[in-house]
Amino acid sequence: MRLITSAMFASKFRGSMLGALAGDCCGAPYEGHDVCVGGERIILKKYFDKLEGPYFKAPKKAYTDDTAMSMCLAKVLIRHGRIDDKELAVEFVKEYFTDPRRGYGGAVIQVFNKLRKSKFADPLQPAREQFNGSGSFGNGGAMRVAPVALFGHKKTSDEIIEMAKQSALITHYHKQGIDGTVLQALAVHAALLMDPEQQLNTKDFISNLIEKMKAIEVDEEGLGLDDAQPFTKQLEAVARFLSMNTEPSDDDVLNVLGNDVSALYSVPTSIYCFLKAQKTIKGIDSDNPFRRAVEYAISLGGDADTIASMAGAISGAFYGENVISTNLVKHLEFHEEVTLLANELHEASLKTNVGRKSAPVE
Repeated sequence: MRLITSAMFASKFRGSMLGALAGDCCGAPYEGHDVCVGGERIILKKYFDKLEGPYFKAPKKAYTDDTAMSMCLAKVLIRHGRIDDKELAVEFVKEYFTDPRRGYGGAVIQVFNKLRKSKFADPLQPAREQFNGSGSFGNGGAMRVAPVALFGHKKTSDEIIEMAKQSALITHYHKQGIDGTVLQALAVHAALLMDPEQQLNTKDFISNLIEKMKAIEVDEEGLGLDDAQPFTKQLEAVARFLSMNTEPSDDDVLNVLGNDVSALYSVPTSIYCFLKAQKTIKGIDSDNPFRRAVEYAISLGGDADTIASMAGAISGAFYGENVISTNLVKHLEFHEEVTLLANELHEASLKTNVGRKSAPVE
């Protein structure tokens, strides 16, 4: 086990945030599509081949609300060194009303309107009121949480869990929306602390996440319900798929893991995309594991930009920025701003964690 250096962390910060941006920008044109099959897979391959090939001038691939809200979260962490509910709410609302055409969902727009109207009197109240008080179980908290995992690179898992929960509550009150945010944060954090020069043990990676989610998904009512640990069950399905001798079909993956906007049926999918891409994937002709993860995520259709963004965040956190094609990055809107933000987030994390020991690469 070797110590992870500050330079390695900086590369992993940039890799995660640029990886999330790449998944978001490249997946956005495929959002809402059915799973890519046959000729559609070939078109998707050529799409990536062109973006990774010799650079050519073209309109930048636009980012969506996934990236917009992730940048807001990073800015608050940089300025305050913690999650401040009101500051985060203000940042989200300011970003939305400055640039509302980024694909924001109707539910989160309602939250932003209520926050603005109330002058942020209670930053968490509008999210608590959503859907007759049950809150949103969507993946909006998970899609933006990577900066929390990065900023907390020297923190414990318990500290990451609490920060992730707090980052979600501005827009998501439902337990599944919150737990999905926590799961994505734990996956990015785990990848961040691992040595990319060592072969990733996918079995251990998913087993560690399962154990953490079992502790989080406690049957507090003591009813013994089958659905008391939904994320744990999804992660166990990921483990089964990874252990199969033959590659599971896309239909099998979608029928179990899903590809929609709910946290339960998208966050485990993104983790599966990252882990599956450690090996070659049928129909994806690339020796780059980052590209395999993102391209496979997009090929599954549905909420393609968000699932690809989450998979890209995990993959980039594991490998660092060098795994991402520099020509591809040049085609991404705001890539320079995201790179700068990643550097600032890294610097801010070092100031916040003064006195803590360097973390070992696992």
